[in-house]
Amino acid sequence: MKKTNAMRVLENEGISYEVHQYGYDEQDLSAEKVADALGVERERIFKTLVLRGETTGVLLALLPAGTEVDLKRLAEAIGDKRVELVPLKEVQALTGHERGAVTPLALSKKYPIVVDETAELWSTVGISGGKRGIEITLSPDDLLRITSATTADIARSSP
Repeated sequence: MKKTNAMRVLENEGISYEVHQYGYDEQDLSAEKVADALGVERERIFKTLVLRGETTGVLLALLPAGTEVDLKRLAEAIGDKRVELVPLKEVQALTGHERGAVTPLALSKKYPIVVDETAELWSTVGISGGKRGIEITLSPDDLLRITSATTADIARSSP
């Protein structure tokens, strides 16, 4: 397997991680499908959403599979009045990653990152490896440190 930029970032910082490959369906790139393909609890696999705050601008939110972002709580967490999801057509230009492969590592530009606080309940969590079909697992502490992320209660159950 060819290394992704996300893997290189972790290696340059001396952070241990594991790489997991899985088959994916371009029609369903959900974090739930990733968790199912890897045979792990959905709450351990974190999807990366790209949002825009009214005053803070672009930011990333990492949420466990099976949940959705609570926009009001996220806005409160970053001290903004409101946030909204960025249209899918803007995601690649903003992050350097295609939909279904957005990772908080190796971004084309540095953005604030908020991780749902449940990440800290696990010994390891999964994030995109920066390419579809590649998931990286690492400790939540390392994830928070390498991304300079903050944690907050930003997820709610999907309907």
